[in-house]
Amino acid sequence: MKIIKKTLLLSLFLIGFTSCNNKEEAKHEAHLEPLAYTLYTENSELFVEFKPLIVGETSKFAAHFTVLGENFTALTDAKITVSLIVGDKGIKNSVDAPSSPGIFRLALNPKTTGIGTLIFDIITKDFTDKITIEDVVVYADMKTALAKQPEHTESGDISYLKEQAWKVEFANQAVKKDTFNDVIKTSGQILSAPGDEMIVTAKASGVVVFSGKNTIVGSAVNSGNSLFTITGGDMTESNIDASVKDAKANYLKAKADYERSKALVADKIVSEREHQQVKLQFENAQTAYNTISKNYSGKGQNVLAPMSGFVKNILVTEGQFVASGTPLATISKNKKLLVQANISQNYFSRLSSITSANFKTPQSDVVYNTTALNGRIVSYGKSASASTPFIPVTFEIDNEGQLVSGSIIEIYLKSSTIADALVVPVSALIEEQGIFYVYVQTGGESFQKREVKLGASDGLNVQVLSGIVENERVVTKGGYQIKLSSASGALPAHGHEH
Repeated sequence: MKIIKKTLLLSLFLIGFTSCNNKEEAKHEAHLEPLAYTLYTENSELFVEFKPLIVGETSKFAAHFTVLGENFTALTDAKITVSLIVGDKGIKNSVDAPSSPGIFRLALNPKTTGIGTLIFDIITKDFTDKITIEDVVVYADMKTALAKQPEHTESGDISYLKEQAWKVEFANQAVKKDTFNDVIKTSGQILSAPGDEMIVTAKASGVVVFSGKNTIVGSAVNSGNSLFTITGGDMTESNIDASVKDAKANYLKAKADYERSKALVADKIVSEREHQQVKLQFENAQTAYNTISKNYSGKGQNVLAPMSGFVKNILVTEGQFVASGTPLATISKNKKLLVQANISQNYFSRLSSITSANFKTPQSDVVYNTTALNGRIVSYGKSASASTPFIPVTFEIDNEGQLVSGSIIEIYLKSSTIADALVVPVSALIEEQGIFYVYVQTGGESFQKREVKLGASDGLNVQVLSGIVENERVVTKGGYQIKLSSASGALPAHGHEH
């Protein structure tokens, strides 16, 4: 009986001991933190998470692949192969499709301990890529892995998942030192270039009649196209029809007098002096008739387009009486424009250092560059006028079709060069009560909000004086989404498998 009791107690002890050991192992395994790597190539970004590699243990990889471009998007169609090479031995695993857009699930079961290399091979219809992670440790057992595991610390970084970034316009870029320009920010206006625009005027007095579609603002016209007709109508004065008839009658009479005078002077019946007087009257009558009858038909005098272009504006209404010389319309080639910046006199000494400019209209976020538009500096103002204290700087540019003469613009004049400047796109900036911030990516799904001090801005990019360092990756698109996500504190289901 005593022997049975002792055996029972021993069994209970062993069961309890084994249970405690299993619980302890489970406890330790639960605290084996995953490794995370974020690497970039020209085409793609890899963010991968996996448990430390242990011989004989299967480690599952949650590999997030992003296609880089103007907007970062999830890789949805690719074959991914992960290889582990330790010494001269290697293993690999491949998948032909993601488990969900952008996330490829792979697994490896290492056979050899040591320092190895992980290689991810990417094959898509558009590109192939290879991403390598060096110095990956393969542990002999769980106990060793736990002992080597660094102590976990809270970073305080903002979490923003790939699944969130792929659903919005998102991008980031590495900050590099580059040559930048000191900038003078001012305002100005787009103007028509000399010779690019002409005003059509009435060649005679009369009533204006429009000539169909050519008198619609914005319509294209060719040189010589009829725009208007000036008619006499029922006018008792300044009647073009009556004027043409009078001029023709005067011309025919002067011509007849001249022909008769030529015969008489030959017979010495009239003097040479009298003949020259008759000839002069004839030539004057001929000139007057040719001038007033030019482009005249039975309907009136046609007013023609002086050059090819488009109708910029119409300055009269149909049926309006106009005097000779009255502006009727404006024709523009719209091929060349002037960008005129108005600069404070404080910058007069820096005018000679201005080389180019960026500019934008208040209605659009598109920033144009004078160099890209084949622009050149036409003139620098040498003094301010009595009507304005500003000094004009004028560029001539090609019109790419989106710019309208007369538009008010914001201008960023580029002057002296700044060497080794840290520059980020203006789109990366987040403003809060006059203070500017950027989001710096510290890991695949972790970000830090950094206050930055700014220098010069050219409308597209801005110099950063402090707050970030070279090679850090700054969010250039999607910063406000990260801000809203961090403010809400809510994250979608992650779905990563470790």
